[in-house]
Amino acid sequence: MHSKVISNLFPMLTNWIRGQRIDSSPVILNRRRIYILPTRRGLFFALLLLLLLLGSINYALSLGFVLTFLLAGLGHVAMLHTYRNLSGIQISAVAAAPTFVGERAQFQVSIEAPGQRPAIGLHFKNQSPEWIDLLEPGSQTVAISLPATQRGWLMPGRFTVFTNFPLGLFRAWSYVDFGTRCLVYPRPLPSTLMAQGEHAIQNGQRNTSLEGADDFSNLREYRVGDSPRHVAWKASTKSDAWLTKQFIHPAAATLWLDWQFFGDTDPETRLSRLTDMVLTAERTQQSYGLRLPHCEMAPSVGTAQRECCLKALALFEISDAEP
Repeated sequence: MHSKVISNLFPMLTNWIRGQRIDSSPVILNRRRIYILPTRRGLFFALLLLLLLLGSINYALSLGFVLTFLLAGLGHVAMLHTYRNLSGIQISAVAAAPTFVGERAQFQVSIEAPGQRPAIGLHFKNQSPEWIDLLEPGSQTVAISLPATQRGWLMPGRFTVFTNFPLGLFRAWSYVDFGTRCLVYPRPLPSTLMAQGEHAIQNGQRNTSLEGADDFSNLREYRVGDSPRHVAWKASTKSDAWLTKQFIHPAAATLWLDWQFFGDTDPETRLSRLTDMVLTAERTQQSYGLRLPHCEMAPSVGTAQRECCLKALALFEISDAEP
């Protein structure tokens, strides 16, 4: 009970002293940033020492005094090693990759220490810690996860770096806040419109063919840079010029993913369905555009188009859709 009160009171006191400031990367943990207190095991160990001391005094036990002071010295050395295990560690921020609602956002940090530092834990408030052993020279990257419960920017605030090494009698910790954020896309929700196809194609824009390499179309004069494999050798012997074969393949329809497709569906469901349509169109390599109230993405395909559309869906303001 007392340890819980202390653990709740101390962060409040720390916030009052240091304030919720943003740290510049990298951060080096030094004596001004590291806090240390006994754990429950440490408090029990201190109580045991007190009982041993009282018993030794009461019964005048010389060996009791030796054992008591020996254990007290061991506890003091453990406290110094716990502090040292955190001191000097350098932590740098790494950009967080976007994720979807319902998944866990991964905030990566690079951590490096002068010497071996085992059993280092990192976590956000009320989350399970991620453990790392710094046993080799050089920096290591560790991902601190946090559940993504809603779309938009996820800003988790500060995280805690701590250690109980070596005996678990003391807990040393420090707070770090780089002000990093993670973009959370809407949860993909499958839509029947992509299966129906025609509902997602606007203005009847369908090209029957494009120049490609699937079906033979006709012959044309050879141009510098044409592949030798496409040269029509037999036809060229009967002509005064070299001829090159042309090929065509069916062109995919341009898809317009429109906010208005879903009628009276609530806004969040619309965004989730549009997210799934973007992922499906990108997976099938179909050129697609996105129409939202007061926002339009020109048709294209590729990673840049996917990220641009998903970001627009993630940051969409519901108020923009209200008449």
